[in-house]
Amino acid sequence: MDYKQEMEQKGRLAKAAAKKLAIAGTNLKNNALLTMAAELITKQAEILAANQADIIWGQTNGLGKALLDRLLLTPQRIEDMAAGLRQIAGLPDPIGEGISSWTRPNGLEINKIRVPLGVVGIIYEARPNVTVDAAGLCLKSGNAVILRGGSEAIRSNLAIAKVLTQAVAKAGLPEGVIQLIETTDRQAVQVMLKANQYIDVLIPRGGAGLIKTVVENATVPVIETGTGNCHIYIDSDADLHKAHPIVLNAKCQRPGVCNALETLLVHEQVAEDFLPALLKDLATCGVELRGCQATKAIYDACAVATDVDWSTEYLDLILAVKIVRDIDEAIEHIVTYSSGHSEAIITENYSRARKFLAEVDAAAVYVNASTRFTDGFEFGFGAEIGISTQKLHARGPMGLEELTSIKYVVYGNGQIR
Repeated sequence: MDYKQEMEQKGRLAKAAAKKLAIAGTNLKNNALLTMAAELITKQAEILAANQADIIWGQTNGLGKALLDRLLLTPQRIEDMAAGLRQIAGLPDPIGEGISSWTRPNGLEINKIRVPLGVVGIIYEARPNVTVDAAGLCLKSGNAVILRGGSEAIRSNLAIAKVLTQAVAKAGLPEGVIQLIETTDRQAVQVMLKANQYIDVLIPRGGAGLIKTVVENATVPVIETGTGNCHIYIDSDADLHKAHPIVLNAKCQRPGVCNALETLLVHEQVAEDFLPALLKDLATCGVELRGCQATKAIYDACAVATDVDWSTEYLDLILAVKIVRDIDEAIEHIVTYSSGHSEAIITENYSRARKFLAEVDAAAVYVNASTRFTDGFEFGFGAEIGISTQKLHARGPMGLEELTSIKYVVYGNGQIR
């Protein structure tokens, strides 16, 4: 079967499954999610073996450390995926939720309720956990899903999809609720981008290149997830003992993810007290440092940053550092270079915290916390379909509500216009 035939076959199955899933009861969907979670644990040996084959392929073909970390599955990461499914099962079902209602002077009763989007297409790279997160969120929100992962994770994704589809069938849901495009031919993506007869919305999740390709070429509506050029600003009134571990966490815990720190901004009044020990610790963790001239004067081991460094999402152990005059310069820098993902201020000054929150335009804005918390699981959504940096319909970590549309249900008793 070629990629066009595969897309058409899976599109038809998904469209039929979406109609049935849209009216499935909450108990049926929750049972499917819990069965999926249990099967992931029961069959983790198969999944880990497939993942190991992907890791070996990635190492042989020169995948970087950050991508290999995204690709890697461990027993703990599989447990985390299962925990996400269990958490989704415990969340309120958004479908049929009454958002608002009112009665018009002519007696018409108007109700605004949540309904599924229909068939959701997800195109993503190198992170097999997305297969589970996307499947779980789409199922609970009443949507069939067609998944297309990257070729570097094809063995892992096939193994996971097999477990999930078997679990869904065991729970009594129709064939086609969860499907994975099995071909690694890149032309399959081009077919998905224009499959309006089958797919209601596309969500790309990956690097800037993937997102740009989807946005520029799709005729199917797209919810755009964004890159993460994230900043932390250390204010003159920051608690430096608090700031130090926040920066280390934001940069070093998982540098290859979109909510990791990429640029550190430091008020000039605290730079000499704060930076030497921090930059030494970052270097010990393997971070390559690129700083402004003032930063280099304090810590000579760092390279001099160029303008490109301020606008780069490294997804690696690289950090740009700039010393600023005040909060206004920090905000101006963020406005100029931010991708609108996650931004943070470290300060004990209430007025400056409020100023930062008001003037920085991003999907998530933090006071005295790591940017690493911009995540569906951490926000209590169970998982996420991606982090949206656009402003239409969905923004930030996309959970169940972001995978719904609305319907107006109107009751009358013979009214005519």
